[in-house]
Amino acid sequence: MRKWNLGWVSWTPLAFLAVFFFYPLFEILRLSLAPEGKLDLAPLAALVQQPYYGRVLWFTTWQAVISTLLTLALGLPAAYVFARYTFPGKTLLRALSTIPFVMPTVVVAAAFSALLGPNGAVNRWLMQALHLGQPPLQLQQTIWMILLAHVFYNATIVLRMVGGFWANLDPRLEQAAAVLGASRWRAFREITLPLLLPSLTAAGLLIFLFCFTSFGVILILGGPRFATLEVEIYRQAVNLFRLPMAAALALVQMVLTFAIMALYTRMQARNVVVLNFKPQQATQRRIRGWRQFAVVGSGITLLFWLLLAPLAALIVRSVSTPGGVSLAYYQALFINQRQSILFVPPVAAMRNSLIFALLTLALALILGVLSAYLLTRPRLRVSAWLDPIFMLPLGASAVTLGLGFLVALDAPPLNLRASPLLVPLAHTLVALPFVIRSLLPVLRGLNPHLREAAAVQGASPRRVWREVDLPMLAPALIVGAVFAVTVSLGEFGATALIARPETPTLPLVIYRFLGQPGAQNYGQALAASTLLMLVCAAGFILLERVRYEEVGEF
Repeated sequence: MRKWNLGWVSWTPLAFLAVFFFYPLFEILRLSLAPEGKLDLAPLAALVQQPYYGRVLWFTTWQAVISTLLTLALGLPAAYVFARYTFPGKTLLRALSTIPFVMPTVVVAAAFSALLGPNGAVNRWLMQALHLGQPPLQLQQTIWMILLAHVFYNATIVLRMVGGFWANLDPRLEQAAAVLGASRWRAFREITLPLLLPSLTAAGLLIFLFCFTSFGVILILGGPRFATLEVEIYRQAVNLFRLPMAAALALVQMVLTFAIMALYTRMQARNVVVLNFKPQQATQRRIRGWRQFAVVGSGITLLFWLLLAPLAALIVRSVSTPGGVSLAYYQALFINQRQSILFVPPVAAMRNSLIFALLTLALALILGVLSAYLLTRPRLRVSAWLDPIFMLPLGASAVTLGLGFLVALDAPPLNLRASPLLVPLAHTLVALPFVIRSLLPVLRGLNPHLREAAAVQGASPRRVWREVDLPMLAPALIVGAVFAVTVSLGEFGATALIARPETPTLPLVIYRFLGQPGAQNYGQALAASTLLMLVCAAGFILLERVRYEEVGEF
């Protein structure tokens, strides 16, 4: 059988990672340890000697711990409802509940501002109902707004990881405990909870990682009072232009995030527990009686207020103008106003985001397909360590990647600091792991006899790929494409560092509008956020429709 041997081309993704991931990280290491070309540990020493940086690390850690615990506590009831009951609209609600996870951070910040901000929907309703002259809820730039936004962002991880595992547990284990006299609480505590513990721990570590590296939520909703390591790296690099200190902070964050990723990988491996799993159709039941109706209703209500109310408030507030319901804020996005805080009209930023997303789509799909075929190549001895290497960008923070691009790609032959191509290159690094994990399960599951049969009939290797592999890969390619586009459209951390003033993206425009006073700026921020939210939501709903059932790792 003739094989389609890609040769050196299949190693292109590793070359891409070497140039645009490992080299920038090495330059961060060099800048933090030898900023003037010789060993100088002063930036690292300052992290230990100055109490401010200790407070930043402490805040980064404890807010991530509290956010994780709150997310698990509030997500578990909804996970139980989805795992054990079937009811009308469940599939749609499950898809809608996943949308917040793919929302750009600036959209989440705008949504919570529209719901709980001084001029948000809740405060406006309370002021009218109680005849108050001032907003009663002062949550803007407080830790409570940050924690709520993190719960909003990460609750779907509990629904997907814990709820999906819970749905396949045999309910007869709890039933047997009940027959032996155990109460429901004791059966849950001594049987169900230990079985759920691996998935709970893995979900908790993933949520902790996302909150530990939180950037946009802290920067916008927290204001100047709060700073995680990620935000402090940005402030040191952009506001103070202290690149050695920013590099030292980035080095500390890299070590911590990679340690968390390693622990997460170990906990994921522990999810492989020998159990008598049942299909979800056998473990789920219809609602019977008022108690079960109350349980399901409470879970759905909690889910709505946690996940859907901020998005609904965002849409409503974007059309609420002083003159009534209007599309004036949307129309203003197409006008290049004088004395604008932007170098270009907002519609130009939309065009930039679309162009960058298309370039990211092309790069991520090409590199993702080559990577997936390389990882599934038979008798490739190095595939065991190639897989985690391709996942490394997922553990690196976006701000660290942006800083690495600034310090590494500023001299020939890679003098790209002033090039707009830096943006799609950074977006591709963030999107590539998602594309690979979308393709890999399908490629590993392809029946090799189909290729062999086509080759026996005289088909060339390219024809075999076109007529056998490609039709089977098409849904996974669409899933990867949706991830690449949505990641690019919403990426904020790296873009905030490397985007040129004349080519801003839509998330940058939203951030600048939110940081300026005036109803017009705020309204345009909400309108732009709504457009970005609708595009990402439409893409994710498409993803849910085309992906293989229970296939794929995201």
